Amino acid sequence: MHDLEAAARTLVSDLQEPKPLIFWTDAIGSAALGWTAFVAAVAARPFSTLMFLALGVAVIALYRGLCFIHELTHLRRRSLPGFETTWNLLFGVPLMLPSFTYLGVHQSHHSLSTYGTSNDPEYLPFASSRRLMFGFAVQSTLVLPALIVVRFLVLAPIGLVWPRFHRWLEVHASSFAMNPAYRREVALDMSQKIRRWELVVLTAWAVLLGAVFVGTVPVRSLLLWCVAVALISLLNTARVLGAHEYDTNDAPRSRNGQLRDSIDTPGGPWTELWAPVGLRFHALHHYFPGIPYHNLSKAYRRLVTGLPGDSPYRDSTSPSLWRSLSTLYAKALKAK
Repeated sequence: MHDLEAAARTLVSDLQEPKPLIFWTDAIGSAALGWTAFVAAVAARPFSTLMFLALGVAVIALYRGLCFIHELTHLRRRSLPGFETTWNLLFGVPLMLPSFTYLGVHQSHHSLSTYGTSNDPEYLPFASSRRLMFGFAVQSTLVLPALIVVRFLVLAPIGLVWPRFHRWLEVHASSFAMNPAYRREVALDMSQKIRRWELVVLTAWAVLLGAVFVGTVPVRSLLLWCVAVALISLLNTARVLGAHEYDTNDAPRSRNGQLRDSIDTPGGPWTELWAPVGLRFHALHHYFPGIPYHNLSKAYRRLVTGLPGDSPYRDSTSPSLWRSLSTLYAKALKAK
């Protein structure tokens, strides 16, 4: 196994550095397309074909841009200076998912001591419960938009003037996590970051809501925002459920254990719609989390062609999202 690991590292050793031009072009292009399409959906006649088409484009583009939050957690700040702030202004603030909700949280999903356990923010035992699967899907799609509005427009102002309550928010309600038992540890610098971006979100949304109140911005823009966020969450829910085997005994796993429990779905071009920014190579990412998204496809090809046919990289590949979801459901059905 050690020889296999060494061979794998050699094959991808030159793919570790992010290319700033790709990051900036992709993120800004996604924002431009997504928000232009959203404005077109708002301006179109309600329930017209144009409205639905524009909204669909907006959802796909904004979802892609939002997924850069995953890359932010693995980037060294000096490699892309200013990218986090720009991302927050383009996606995090308008979609009420600032970067602090994921930075300092996602790392626990990779940790050898917490992956797949009750302390993993992004893992639940779906393979043992259909009810848990459906509950997660419903909550993510229908409840999440309301929860983030309450978190940032109702609870944040209270927390900003009540330090003790804000501390509670930091621990219990400042993480983009699907595990309700997860509690984050918040250092002083992260606490300050949370406060800063809460203020930015509040200011931006106060201006927007004021514009809606005086009639400058139509009310339907808020309704379409809710629909867009729900659809983005639905796409992400399907991706999350297809990213792992979700078989767990609450014990920590090695990197090889994470690889075997995770799934790559190379697919075709349409795969980028539901698993953008390299997220379709989820197993590979767990083994080499430092490879930037734009190099994952190349890394995958090198590994599956350059390693023996019985290597775990081939075993971690699924032909489609449907196959992964069907397999997970079958396991949950059998466990019932």
